[in-house]
Amino acid sequence: MKAYQVFARMTPERAVSLMAQLEEASPAVYNQAVAAASAVMKARPKFILKLPAAKRAQMVRRALARVAATPLAEEVLASYFLEVRKALLVEWLDQLGLEHDEGALKTDRPECPPEADVEKAVGAFRAAGGDDRDDRELLLAAFAAQSAIDWPSLEAQLEPGD
Repeated sequence: MKAYQVFARMTPERAVSLMAQLEEASPAVYNQAVAAASAVMKARPKFILKLPAAKRAQMVRRALARVAATPLAEEVLASYFLEVRKALLVEWLDQLGLEHDEGALKTDRPECPPEADVEKAVGAFRAAGGDDRDDRELLLAAFAAQSAIDWPSLEAQLEPGD
């Protein structure tokens, strides 16, 4: 799965929540996403920013759900987890045993752990969930969607629709 597909499958409610949190935690990335939506709609960013939050989030989601938006979609997802849900990202990376600095990987292209280790890490990560089950599933899909990650064993663990 690619990052644009994560946005294509995202529910409208999830998009509103993600964008609201991203707007507060990472305004620069949020503004890039709004600019992408305005380019797709052939509208000025000011027009998009004046729309109600739910409509704005849906326009951004649709813009990021395009193949051409893959690099920006990856950045938006990465920023969301680095800026908004860092603890969850750190938990996931620790579960995998990947070296990182506060959620930022220390290697550009981490090698896929053995399939059994990935399966165990995904199971433990999901089992630890509670109220944040949606973000846990989003993190798994977003992590697998990063261009630096080519882990078929992780892709196989994603739930249908992720």
